[in-house]
Amino acid sequence: MTSIQKSFSLPAFSRGFHLITDLVLQELPEIKEVNSGLFQLFIKHTSASLTINENADPTVRMDFESHFNHSVPESAPYYKHTYEGPDDMPAHIKASLLGNSISIPITDGHLNLGTWQGIYLCEHRDYGGSRKLVATILS
Repeated sequence: MTSIQKSFSLPAFSRGFHLITDLVLQELPEIKEVNSGLFQLFIKHTSASLTINENADPTVRMDFESHFNHSVPESAPYYKHTYEGPDDMPAHIKASLLGNSISIPITDGHLNLGTWQGIYLCEHRDYGGSRKLVATILS
């Protein structure tokens, strides 16, 4: 088994759910050389997350943001961790609910995603800044 591991940063995104599949693939041309393997992506932050979902209709991403904001509101009276702003504690909760890593099979030099699937950066802060990722390819 061989492995490749790369660290890279994404530019700052506004709060919300953003398709980043193409940005990730630009950083990893090595995937094209893998016939059969596994791709793992990890985000090195506690207030942003990764997930895989709908890549065609942008209203899905808008609905995700609306649902998570309703489910995990800002300024809840029971939050103790408030000194980094009203969006910080909800961002930590949302990131824990969605997770900090994803795994995708690699087949014939491509991520073996479903027809309508893409990789999302879930930015839970109003001003999260650049986000650091670690990608691992196992083949």
